[in-house]
Amino acid sequence: MQQATLALDKASADGKVTYQEIKSIAEDLKGSKLSLKEKIALKLFGKKIAEKATSAPMGGKSQVIALILVLLVGGLGIHRFYLGYTWQGIVQLLTFGGCGIWAIIDLIRIITGDLKPKDGEYETTL
Repeated sequence: MQQATLALDKASADGKVTYQEIKSIAEDLKGSKLSLKEKIALKLFGKKIAEKATSAPMGGKSQVIALILVLLVGGLGIHRFYLGYTWQGIVQLLTFGGCGIWAIIDLIRIITGDLKPKDGEYETTL
């Protein structure tokens, strides 16, 4: 149990956990070697955790910046790129924001908080 605690403390201190550390912790807690089924589950679980950690946004999006972008260059769809909607940004860029109609709709949606970043919520709101 002490080995698992030390490994967990080390992993949380540097922010990275390797498969071997997770396996060591699991085996220490179980008190015996892991079965093949448990090793596979642990490997998949570790990959999911790593994906979540790497996909977590480093800095959130600001509703104020999105509003400024839609006001200044809304017809070009730059605010959509900022919010993470790349495909919609390309379409708006090619159609000049649907001749300005999409820009007006997006302006209203950003002000009301209906148009949010693709990866979640705004870090800073109006």
